[in-house]
Amino acid sequence: MRIISFVTLFAVLLVSPVFAQQTSFQDPLLDQFAGKWVLRGTIDGKETTHDIEAAWVLAHQYMQIHEVSREKDAKGDPAYEAIVYIGWDQHAEEYDCLWLDVTGGGGLTGQGIGHAKRESSQIAFVFKSGGSILFHNTFVRDGGADAWRWVMDGDENGKLQPFGRLTLTRK
Repeated sequence: MRIISFVTLFAVLLVSPVFAQQTSFQDPLLDQFAGKWVLRGTIDGKETTHDIEAAWVLAHQYMQIHEVSREKDAKGDPAYEAIVYIGWDQHAEEYDCLWLDVTGGGGLTGQGIGHAKRESSQIAFVFKSGGSILFHNTFVRDGGADAWRWVMDGDENGKLQPFGRLTLTRK
């Protein structure tokens, strides 16, 4: 009976770390992204305004960004909407981003997954498909103004093509 108790205790102690909750992801730069924002600027040559809410979710493991355009489609629905998750890959030492939006643009097939190295005041995501770079999406913090610049560029044969130039200001 003692042997069974010892083996059971040993098995529980051995397996417990697997089920232990991972410590929360702490990131001073992303902390400054949390909150409600108004996005203004141009996307694909058109003036636009979007509302953005960003918050830590899932035990502070991911920054969730919910973006909704104020412009409406023919049905009266937002012309654009996205839910974005940004986390940290400890092994690769980089940010990971999952971008899901109303375009259906392959978010779960890999095209909506970006990666960025940690920098002091910006997060420059690169999105690839089949090893080729498709898109650059860079968030640049302007701490003095409590704002962010958002720069989006398509990649055509290694040459950046401007797609979006936006500013986020707090609501």
